[in-house]
Amino acid sequence: MKRIVILISGRGSNMEAIHRACLAEGWPASIVAVLSNKPSAAGLAWAAERGIDTVAIDHRAHADREAFDAALAEQIDRYQPDLVVLAGFMRILSAGFVRRYEGRLLNIHPSLLPSFPGLHTHQRAIDAGCKLAGATVHLVTAELDHGPIVMQAAVPVLPGDDADTLSARVLAREHVIYPRAVRWFVSDELEVQGDLVRHRHGEPQWLA
Repeated sequence: MKRIVILISGRGSNMEAIHRACLAEGWPASIVAVLSNKPSAAGLAWAAERGIDTVAIDHRAHADREAFDAALAEQIDRYQPDLVVLAGFMRILSAGFVRRYEGRLLNIHPSLLPSFPGLHTHQRAIDAGCKLAGATVHLVTAELDHGPIVMQAAVPVLPGDDADTLSARVLAREHVIYPRAVRWFVSDELEVQGDLVRHRHGEPQWLA
């Protein structure tokens, strides 16, 4: 059984979607811990109610990013994870942290990367006149919101959309593609070839 650790900063809706899919689909894996940089994160209570270990590590209690990342890694390593999943974890990770979990660190970003890395993705897509927006699951590299793409999903940008309405439409797609990508990873169905990720059996890595 593969061991999954999930990092969150808020309610963790993608964490919930992953947990539900793991149980419903009988993955060869389990979520062994949920960690947050915010002790008040609602997702910690949700996970604890389901018997999942939770750990809060307040980033404000550490002198700098490297000190926080070291404390975070120490807690993650207690669970010997096969996969670390970033699910709304709102911290920029140091290069050293990323190297530590290279090849087993997944993130989801609310844009069709490489377009619109960083914050305010939905408003930026609207302002740019995009007709499509979406989300990307990718392996994490030291460069922010970059790394080999595992799966993407697109939604239309509709007339009259604002950042909130577009965000809700994209989030619904996130809840589909992130569990699927995690299932592929824990089932050893992915091949990484340089900057490309391919599904071993040719399953579509795009959801429109």
